[in-house]
Amino acid sequence: MRNLLTFLLIFCTFILFAQEQKVGIKTSLGIIEVVLYPDKAPVTVRNFLQYADKGAYSNSSFFRVCNPENEANREVKIEVIQGGNVSPENILPPIALETNEKTGILHKDGVISMARSGPDSATSSFFICINDQPELDFNGKRNLDGKGFAAFGKVTVGMDIVKKIQAMESTDQYLTTPVAIESITRL
Repeated sequence: MRNLLTFLLIFCTFILFAQEQKVGIKTSLGIIEVVLYPDKAPVTVRNFLQYADKGAYSNSSFFRVCNPENEANREVKIEVIQGGNVSPENILPPIALETNEKTGILHKDGVISMARSGPDSATSSFFICINDQPELDFNGKRNLDGKGFAAFGKVTVGMDIVKKIQAMESTDQYLTTPVAIESITRL
């Protein structure tokens, strides 16, 4: 009987986690709602929710934007906003890269993905795509390693806020006035 109860508990936890999760990113400009895909990108979603659940994103910001103007001189151009710069004491160990070759989640308009400097280096920082960004997918040319980035969800409400952030004044892709992320919470 005890083994059956243990199995049921684990199974129910798995089912709850495997279903879509929704989060609200409360910014100084309004709320961006995102659906996460733990069934497709379990490592990345778990990592993002660990930061959110412990309040690490509170008082962070959207700090970087890539748009047609500030990407004009780059060979491979993208359009994203980047946020999630948490304090050093809140940084968790880097996670394994779940490429879209494995997950099937392409970098389409509104997709949220983890920023990284190299394979298996993502921690807290994430970005949201504006328009389709195939160069961020596996075999894309934005990273020299061609592995792309770990997409793990999609904006369902608030793309107007994402676009407003992208259009704000920036210098060398960094916002002159970062947009505060007040919190990221499960919905």
